[in-house]
Amino acid sequence: MIWNIDPVLLKLGPLEIRYYGLCFALGFFLAFSYAKKRFKAAGFPDKEIDSVLNYMLIGTIIGARLGHCLFYQPDHYLSNPLEILKVWEGGLASHGGFLGVLIATFLYLKKWKRKSFFWLIETMMAPIMFVAGMIRLGNLMNSEILGKITDVPWGFRFVRVDSYLRRPTPIYESLGYFSISLTMYFLYRKFIVTNKWPAGRGLGVVFVISFVFRFFVEQFKIEQVRFEQGMAFNMGQILSIPFILLGIYFITGNQTKHKFWNFLTKPLK
Repeated sequence: MIWNIDPVLLKLGPLEIRYYGLCFALGFFLAFSYAKKRFKAAGFPDKEIDSVLNYMLIGTIIGARLGHCLFYQPDHYLSNPLEILKVWEGGLASHGGFLGVLIATFLYLKKWKRKSFFWLIETMMAPIMFVAGMIRLGNLMNSEILGKITDVPWGFRFVRVDSYLRRPTPIYESLGYFSISLTMYFLYRKFIVTNKWPAGRGLGVVFVISFVFRFFVEQFKIEQVRFEQGMAFNMGQILSIPFILLGIYFITGNQTKHKFWNFLTKPLK
């Protein structure tokens, strides 16, 4: 496959509409449309629904940006902190985005105190993974997050980067995240809404599946930053490990004896 897509969809004077931004916005729109139905069914008033979705959006963007700056290029951004604000120049890390969503959920619940942390985050897991898949499609349109040189028949030649045949890792991740989103949708309806699973197990399942998958796909990617060269595991793999371990804890831990677990399963006071 010869890939030579212009990342700019439309120019209106100084304004550029890029595929990446369109994928990002469309992903959030569709995810929020689904989430609104779930929140309405749970009795949330419109004001709270808008608030929680705004928290999620802002948390994702801030977390993803800080994740990129602090995990991948800390020397540069700590020396030039104002450049952290230049989101339009690119640089978002999905691990930071996940962490941002978790923090945003806590902040929302401290204000509204309607539901537990696990209830809220497990309701959002399927749409969050859908957004992750849409963002990777945006990376594909930008010809970024590329794979290593390969000779597999489905390799892509990203003309805007170089002339080598490479693994289309954005497609790998996008298809994986869409599949996980669909899986979590059915698990949510079958086991979480019906209370067949204890609180937290759904989040644990999505953490383990998502980040084991991410750990696996990372082996096909080129290094994102120079310091990754020669490392046994790249930064994407290293950052996936804590999420995998946390997911295992949520699935198998003896949760009811821990204050931390009780904190997560009950509405904040």
